[in-house]
This record gives sequence, C-alpha cells and structure tokens, in this order.
Amino acid sequence: MASKEDNGPYNIFAETEIVIEFYDVDPVAVVWHGNYVKYFETGRRTLLEKIDYRYFDMQDSGYIFPIIDISIKYINSLRFMDRARIKTILMEYENRLKLKYEIRNAKTGLLTTKGITTQMAIDIKTGESCFVCPKGFTDKVEALLRK
Repeated sequence: MASKEDNGPYNIFAETEIVIEFYDVDPVAVVWHGNYVKYFETGRRTLLEKIDYRYFDMQDSGYIFPIIDISIKYINSLRFMDRARIKTILMEYENRLKLKYEIRNAKTGLLTTKGITTQMAIDIKTGESCFVCPKGFTDKVEALLRK
C-alpha cells in the first residue's frame, strides 16, 4: 500500500496502464530509451484529465505549458508485450507544473523507470513566460484538493 509521501505533497496522482508495443522496442525487444518520454506524456495526459484541465482547455484559456526540464532514471527494462503501469504525481502547481513519474511492470510491480518533468505556462498571445500558473489551472487543482 502506498504511503501519502508516495503520492506527493497534494495527494493528487493518476495511474494508467499501457501495453509495450513492437514499434517501441529495439532489436533485442527492450523498450528504446526515448520512448519513456512518450510514456510520461501518456501519464501527464491522464493526470490533466483528472484535474479537468486538458490540452484543449489550456489553449482555450490562452496558455500552453511546454516542458522546460526533464529527467529520467532507467532502473529495469520493459520488453515487448509487457504491461506497464504509469503513475503520475503532482509535485508543484502554483508557479510551474512539476510532475513525478513512476513506471512499473504491471505484472511484477517492479519499478522500471522514474522521472520528473517541469513545465512553465506561456501566454499564447504574447509568447511571454508566466512565473505564476494561470488562475484557471490553479482553480481546477484547488477544487480537486477540496474533494
């Protein structure tokens, strides 16, 4: 059972499961390292859906959130046809969007990969960086915190 610390400071997280496809592996049937960024994206989309602030909502509110930093730690391999469980955890949301990822082999529970992404809000009209996340986004997170 996960402790509160495993779920970040806000206890807001999402989990999703994927199957490792043939097109994601290298010649020895191990996931090519660059595909973990794609798996993080799947987890991020799932968490944003839980927050109710999808990519179209971002654009409609006048902001985009490009990744400004990413780190990945490879621990164990995933292979063709493995099922992987992606857990995405909200770490920061007021000044930037910082997410932590844990990818596990869904069958064994073995941690395979962990990482962190940091995103900053950009005003679509001006192209300027925002040093505080848009109120529309923070309001959605805070509504989830109250549940």
